[in-house]
Amino acid sequence: MNKIAITGLGVITPSGIDKRKFWSNIKAGRSVVERITRFDAQKYDSHIAGHVHELDAYSNVSSRLLKKIDLFSHMALVASEMSIEDAGLDLKKEDLNRAGIFMGNAIGGWLYGETELRDLYIEGREGVSPFMASAWLPAAHQGQISIHYGMKGYSKTIVSDRASSLMAIGYGAKNLNRGKNDFILAGGMEAPVTPYALLCCNTSGVLTKKNETPQTAYSPFDKNRDGLAIAEGAGVLVLEKEERAKTRKANIYANIIGYGTTTDGVDRINPAEDGVELASAIKIALEDAQLEPSQIDYICADGAGTQIGDLSETRAIKAVFNGNSKKIPVSAPKAIFGNMLGASGSVDVATTVLAMEHNIVPPTINLTNPDPECDLDYCSGGAQDKEINNALIINRGRGGINAVLVVQKA
Repeated sequence: MNKIAITGLGVITPSGIDKRKFWSNIKAGRSVVERITRFDAQKYDSHIAGHVHELDAYSNVSSRLLKKIDLFSHMALVASEMSIEDAGLDLKKEDLNRAGIFMGNAIGGWLYGETELRDLYIEGREGVSPFMASAWLPAAHQGQISIHYGMKGYSKTIVSDRASSLMAIGYGAKNLNRGKNDFILAGGMEAPVTPYALLCCNTSGVLTKKNETPQTAYSPFDKNRDGLAIAEGAGVLVLEKEERAKTRKANIYANIIGYGTTTDGVDRINPAEDGVELASAIKIALEDAQLEPSQIDYICADGAGTQIGDLSETRAIKAVFNGNSKKIPVSAPKAIFGNMLGASGSVDVATTVLAMEHNIVPPTINLTNPDPECDLDYCSGGAQDKEINNALIINRGRGGINAVLVVQKA
């Protein structure tokens, strides 16, 4: 893959919306997972999550439009605006017919959808908003971004569970290599803290049930882990070819230089225990990047916090990196704010490039009793000072979907 520059970041997370505040909380390992209070969630087996606060303070979206869209589209618009400003793009000077939008999510606009379905049950069809048909669709946020900015280039929405946004970023980078667009907004957004979405996540069997201790409940690679805590949020990147970014003298956070994806194909929910296909995806990404395993300085892990997820991910890393596997810091920063499902990858990429910028490996929190089979350096003691030139990012979706991205310091 030719180098694709990341020139803009827009992050909306429970750990902060401003990227400086976000990075400060990630570096310090400040957990923000908390009990769900927006609705009565006590009857759910898992009723904790990472919530986004103060979104309205960063939003320029009109109250009229807010009545027509779901929260995940609202976050998409705010994160896109932040990334465009961060990249220094003047859209008036761009050919918007060559501006693409590659986004991923897993659930879509269920808060809007379930509210209207409730009204349908109570009031009949007259009680349902005409915007219901467009607000809940997984591609609704892509449409809203396109309408808002007039972007009409080649675009895609990816729905691949927790691998969605990393795949969207990977496909977006490949698209730029093919010359179909001049620049792309790529990332993901998710708003799963709603009654029905929470029910679906609970029935999947991957959520932690440690509701009494929410800040320490999500504990990837710990012997006593029992699943992930969900979170809402968004991450949007501006991607463009490196030479174009240099021509317009843009700040380049990092370059995307490799991408790989495979599927286990063994179960509709669980990944394969052996991690063989995940290892294959890592190898494909490294080959695409033209890097040797020894050149990777940091791995941002999927960190599902499930028994099979963490074990198979550890096995895959060991299979690829062999004797070097214990020398490479591996961490799952998402344990700090929760797992954003389809938006996880975009925020993982943002976290990784900020780690590169500051030469600090973010920690894996809540890892106090390591699983003997998960014996890599997970940065459980706090953030580590380390020069990061090349990093690997792993995301995995239900059904054994594996996505791996390689980024390099500019």
